[in-house]
Amino acid sequence: MAEQHRDSGEQDLVGGRYRLLEVVGRGSTAVVHRALDEFLDREVAVKLTQSGAMDEAELRRSDMEVKVLARLNHPGLVTLLDAGTDRSPGGSPRVFLVMELVEGADLREHLRQGPLDPSAVAEIGHDLCEALGYIHDRGVVHRDIKPANVLLLDHPDAASRFHAKLTDFGIAWAVDSELTLENAVSGTPAFLSPEQVRGETVGPASDIYSLGLVLLQCLTGTLAFPGPPLESAIRRLTLPPPIPDDVDPLWRELLTRMTAMDPAARPNAAEAAAALYRMAALGTLGGPLPQPAGAAEELRLAEVRSYAAPGTAQAGSFDRITRLASRLLGVPMATVSIVDADRIWFLATHGIDADHVARDPGLCATAVLQDELWVLPDASAEPVAAGNPLVCGDLGVRFYAAVPLKTPAGANIGTLSVLDRVPRALSRVHAAALRDLAGIVMDLLVVRREAHEASSPAVVPPAVVPAELVSPADPLPRAESAPLVGLPSAS
Repeated sequence: MAEQHRDSGEQDLVGGRYRLLEVVGRGSTAVVHRALDEFLDREVAVKLTQSGAMDEAELRRSDMEVKVLARLNHPGLVTLLDAGTDRSPGGSPRVFLVMELVEGADLREHLRQGPLDPSAVAEIGHDLCEALGYIHDRGVVHRDIKPANVLLLDHPDAASRFHAKLTDFGIAWAVDSELTLENAVSGTPAFLSPEQVRGETVGPASDIYSLGLVLLQCLTGTLAFPGPPLESAIRRLTLPPPIPDDVDPLWRELLTRMTAMDPAARPNAAEAAAALYRMAALGTLGGPLPQPAGAAEELRLAEVRSYAAPGTAQAGSFDRITRLASRLLGVPMATVSIVDADRIWFLATHGIDADHVARDPGLCATAVLQDELWVLPDASAEPVAAGNPLVCGDLGVRFYAAVPLKTPAGANIGTLSVLDRVPRALSRVHAAALRDLAGIVMDLLVVRREAHEASSPAVVPPAVVPAELVSPADPLPRAESAPLVGLPSAS
């Protein structure tokens, strides 16, 4: 329960503008208050450290946290708004950091109630891996990944999901900073990587190991290496973390890789984020992926390469199909996509202005894993899609339906999708029409591949569309396109 700050008047004011309210967090050297920024009339979080009680190492950590946070800006990180020094009511100097106020408990508090649902763990892990990928790309290693340093935005309900933010960069290390043996072994014993225990210089792979232990605790509700700090730390020099037999095989494979003894054997943050996104997309993890990683995914990607042969003869036909899909179903947007290893390439779009996006944020990346038509009547109410940029961003997609494009070899290489900004149901007639149009798209792709393999300027027939659907006297106008706002760059 939050402690009330009882001082009043000017004694409550930090930095001349931040009025302290209740205590919302407390550590060994610092206290975090909810506060009111009286200049901008908004609530913030103020972290206070009494500099007079800090030794040299603690002063360095506080200075490092300010310098690191000042250069970082990512949705998965707590944002630094201001920093400085002033004096406490007793007259002693204190360092203050002003950060965005995150409404919600930290992960440690949630875990006191027991393990989390695997889908929620995948969502949390994905957000944290995205944040780690961002800081790692900028030469920063967090070095203290633990549940207490993970803030969760509100509690999810039927129409939302967990959103996680990484905080506390007090012992982070940047590549251009001086690293000593003293701070090389900094961190929380229960979540140290083996290289941290040995006092070695650590890199991004150390954060991946620590996050693996955090995710394992989320799934099981218990520490992987319990016991006294020294015993806990030393055991991981020779032993991998024990993963219970009832943990889903997909989780077991990922966590085993993340907590490999050899840092080089661990996935990087982007690879782990991609795996966690796909796991979250499955909802309840009770069975294998329809298109699992490994040999099946290699076959699918080989088929993608085979059908991605250059050629523009069908460009007009693909455009015509997206316009038809939009008209027949009465929706403003439709796409024909190819889902590659890390990109979604659009062969045609109607109502959307884009030629490609990164794979993981795209709904097509989940739809391509399905064996049949996949429908989200209200995407904002689905945990698999609620946090997707298409849904929670400016485009505001609510309805989504897609049919995977299945090759004669049985591999799904892309989708025909329709989208709307309002929730809706999909009738049997519309579902049948979407399947038929997806079949036409696949037929065109087969013809294009055959023409390319023949290495001749083959004349490719136009899309065969039932005459009753299109009248020559009633052409289909192209709708004004809406830009994909908020999606990450695919470059």
